[in-house]
Amino acid sequence: MQSGRRRLLQHLLAAAPASALRPPWSALQNRGAKVLGTDVRLGNIIQRKGRIFQVLKAQHTQHGRGGATIQVELRDVDSGNKITERFRTDEAIDRVFVEDKSFQFLYQEGHSVTVMEPDTFEQMEVSKDLFGKRAAYLKDGMTVTVQLYDGKPMSASVPQRVTCTVVEAQTIAKGQTLTPQYKKVVLDNGLTVLAPAFIKTGDVIVVNTNDDSYMTSFLMLKFFA
Repeated sequence: MQSGRRRLLQHLLAAAPASALRPPWSALQNRGAKVLGTDVRLGNIIQRKGRIFQVLKAQHTQHGRGGATIQVELRDVDSGNKITERFRTDEAIDRVFVEDKSFQFLYQEGHSVTVMEPDTFEQMEVSKDLFGKRAAYLKDGMTVTVQLYDGKPMSASVPQRVTCTVVEAQTIAKGQTLTPQYKKVVLDNGLTVLAPAFIKTGDVIVVNTNDDSYMTSFLMLKFFA
């Protein structure tokens, strides 16, 4: 009888959806996890000295016989103040789990960006600073990701691949014997990137927002799709 009940329980657990077996988000959010200092990364949310911080920069440094440390720039989530600290690579750090949620970009005004939850149409204002330099890529209707902790925006990001129109491109002088492989082009968002020499004004290109690098032309992307 016991073995029959055990098999029935195993069958029910196997058939249950994964969401039914996971603890609620609030439990995950409050639990967090211990990570080593060497594993702290840009964008992580950590708890330190009773405060919640976002990691803005993380750089490994070596101090000879003193061992390696991680120098981090942190932003206090509540006050917005920035501090710099050093972690030992083997130091235990309290990392806080956050929720990644998709929103639709509506508009920006001053230092505020308004986004909308696509299912409920509820609007929310977030600071433009949360996007960092990637704020330049914001476009009407774009799907953006906002990291939330306890319902409060911690950071925000745009897609890694976006399309931009070239509004200005360097021209290759006639008679130039050595044609450069890449040249500077100005995008419709004001940023300047390096693109292949054949790219001209009016072309639509795909840009990697992580490092502002050219990926491909939109026409080539459609051709090979």
